[in-house]
Amino acid sequence: MRKRVAHIKDIIEKLYSRYNHRRLIKPDPLQFIYQYSNRADMEIVGFLGACLAYGRVQQIQKSLSCLLGYMGDSPFQFVHNFDTDKRKKLGNFKHRFTLGSDISDLLGLLQNVLWEFGSIEKFFIQGYDPSDKNIIHALSKFCDSLLDMYASRHKGHASRGLKYLLASPSGGSACKRLNLFLRWMVRDDDVDTGLWKSIDKAKLIVPIDVHMGRLCRILGFYDQKTISLKAAEKITDCFAEIEPEDPVKYDFALSRIGILKNCTGKIKDICEDCELFDYCLRKEMSY
Repeated sequence: MRKRVAHIKDIIEKLYSRYNHRRLIKPDPLQFIYQYSNRADMEIVGFLGACLAYGRVQQIQKSLSCLLGYMGDSPFQFVHNFDTDKRKKLGNFKHRFTLGSDISDLLGLLQNVLWEFGSIEKFFIQGYDPSDKNIIHALSKFCDSLLDMYASRHKGHASRGLKYLLASPSGGSACKRLNLFLRWMVRDDDVDTGLWKSIDKAKLIVPIDVHMGRLCRILGFYDQKTISLKAAEKITDCFAEIEPEDPVKYDFALSRIGILKNCTGKIKDICEDCELFDYCLRKEMSY
């Protein structure tokens, strides 16, 4: 087992060295954070970027460019001073099935957070316990508290669109988008911002989507086709055997294989140049 872990670490360290560079961030929505230099703006942009990180990459970029265009030079100030006129301004916004009204509802909640706590981080850590195994409990409290805040002001009701943006682990969601946001905020290297200083990166959960799930099956981290919270925990535990202090370290590098190399899990001529080629070949031969 130790030999296998050492071999996998050697492989994915090579991937990390190859892909984990800021110049390779595009077209990841993380790119929008680095369009700002003010910490408060970067945090807001990161949260909105993660919330809308679903669907085709090109559409995500288009939607975020549109949304940030509405928000002007300072997204933080836009949220801090959010009002009826700004809600109307977002009326025509749409990203797949997320409507302008859903974004406005979310910004109204973030405005309350900023007024009371000053930042999303300070609100998030109200539910964070460093003794917890991982970040799941804190993320559940974060999402559930925001939804409860909204429901208390709207006769106990939160829209389906808002619930999707704030999908909580307490409902069984793997929370790919919000775990992505936490990676951006907590980790600190050439790619991730390290804006948040109050959370241990060892507590993070790997953001699992279809592509990351496929790569983790190829690596033998799990064998299910469904993406669930339990699968995300199991995959994170496997990465923690390799890098216990930073289990999410390799997420960006692995995700680049799909985006930059158009990886589909099917062997192609270009695959021979990939560090994971032998694993993919073995996986294909086992079918």
